[in-house]
Amino acid sequence: MSYTITTESFDSIIYSWDKLRHCLKWSSVFILPAWLKVWWESFGREAELYLRMLWQEKKAIGFAPLQLTNETASFIGSADVCDYLDFAIAPGREQDFFTTLLEDLREKGISKLDLRPLRYDSTVLTQLVGIAQNRGYEVLRHPEDVSLELDLPLTWNEYLAILKAKQRHEVRRKLRRLWEAGSVEHHCIEVGREVAGYLDIFLQLFSLSRDEKAGFMNPKMESFFRSMSKAMAEIGLLRLGILKLDKVPAAMTIGFDYNGAHYLYNSAYDPQFSHLSVGLLCKILCLKESIEKGKKKWNFLKGGEPYKYQLGGQEVPLYSCQIVIA
Repeated sequence: MSYTITTESFDSIIYSWDKLRHCLKWSSVFILPAWLKVWWESFGREAELYLRMLWQEKKAIGFAPLQLTNETASFIGSADVCDYLDFAIAPGREQDFFTTLLEDLREKGISKLDLRPLRYDSTVLTQLVGIAQNRGYEVLRHPEDVSLELDLPLTWNEYLAILKAKQRHEVRRKLRRLWEAGSVEHHCIEVGREVAGYLDIFLQLFSLSRDEKAGFMNPKMESFFRSMSKAMAEIGLLRLGILKLDKVPAAMTIGFDYNGAHYLYNSAYDPQFSHLSVGLLCKILCLKESIEKGKKKWNFLKGGEPYKYQLGGQEVPLYSCQIVIA
């Protein structure tokens, strides 16, 4: 079979998105072209950009979103803001894609792939590792973190039933106490041009945090959050959950609806309402709304915080993988 590798830009991939979204498997929001472009403009530029598309005649086979530093290739993205990464490949064409990609990287003088973070079911771990080992390449795989996710039932009552009795009682008790505290409003909304105003509220709540979150949101990270939110809103994926008590914003979540799932990306709350567990309840109410909208999965994303387990999350192991191809 004859294949062609083309050098792409973020703009060329985004321009062809309507076609490419259907013929390649884009496994998460963190590998979508719009997301990758924002990350690169915010944190990249020091490495050499390696955006390659493999074609068989006019049919797209796979997309490699990599950056090159010295003789090492790694994914565009970073673990602090991208929960897991991967290649985008047409189902069933992984062998063709990775075989051609490895040859192209070797021709460019690349001697090592350093790929992270990876889900256990990523194409890297399920396909590339075996191909590399068959070629006699050295492959190292290490556990790196965990993500948590939950298969959503059809109804809220079914969800409550899967929780342990103590947690079910706590959810109901905390919700009842919140309703009794004043006038409560909660919406998980799709936003468009008004995203900047909502981000102002979110970042203000974030700045009130008394934990490690306050140090996380430096000016560079704030710029990323604003650009990322705008980009995700433009392609219709951004969902902002906002909980108000007596018209005052008490907590917010940033998330994405993608491929039948909700990704809970980040959250913030006003500590003056912490006695009402507004941070947790904003997440719970967004989860409830996802069930009511027929979502199939809820991704708590990376990190093993206790509340994720308490709300029914199941661990998904994340790995790093290094492949020496010299």
